[in-house]
Amino acid sequence: MVAFSHLAVAASAIATVFAAPTANADPDPPDFELGPHNLARRQDYNQNYKTSGNVNFSPANNGYSVTFSGAGDFVVGKGWKTGTTRNITFDGSTTQTAGTVLVSVYGWTTNPLVEYYVQEYTSNGAGSAQGQKLGTVTCDGSVYDIWKHQQVNQPSIQGTSTFWQYISNRQTKRPGSGTVTTSCHFDAWKAAGLNLGSHNYQTLSTEGWGNAGGNSKYTITGA
Repeated sequence: MVAFSHLAVAASAIATVFAAPTANADPDPPDFELGPHNLARRQDYNQNYKTSGNVNFSPANNGYSVTFSGAGDFVVGKGWKTGTTRNITFDGSTTQTAGTVLVSVYGWTTNPLVEYYVQEYTSNGAGSAQGQKLGTVTCDGSVYDIWKHQQVNQPSIQGTSTFWQYISNRQTKRPGSGTVTTSCHFDAWKAAGLNLGSHNYQTLSTEGWGNAGGNSKYTITGA
């Protein structure tokens, strides 16, 4: 099974990565930095990481923009240091010219340790979806496929651990604007036996790998 989407903790930065969907992929984790931007909206995390290629990330006080070319692996975004069942509204666009690109709501919980994704756009149709498909849920005008996948002895926000990934992959892709009702996914996951714990951070992020090229620009709001 392809293993990707690792996350590690450094002394002053939280780290995370979605790795390329290739066999035995094991890239270095990215830096996920606490920043001063948009504290009034509680969007106080800037995610900024790349392994190779050209990635020009510009965080703003209500979102972010990024242009990229020849990117081996990167993930950038904007979010909150503490996740919750907020409705996250994004307005903007993503264009993919090469490689694999996705846009998702992303986060972690502890007790249990879970890494989760609500994938709004995936240029290859799957993004991080892998493992076992458990069913579907309809949220925000589209059917999402629900997946779970176990990571064994992989980096996490609690060090090297074994943990589950929960993934909702939107069938009607939207690289532009919309709202993610996170409670819709969290409730569907719970009904499927996928329980979340205490929330850590939560972001809207753009990710790319495989010599990815393109651009993203979003404004983000959420209670």
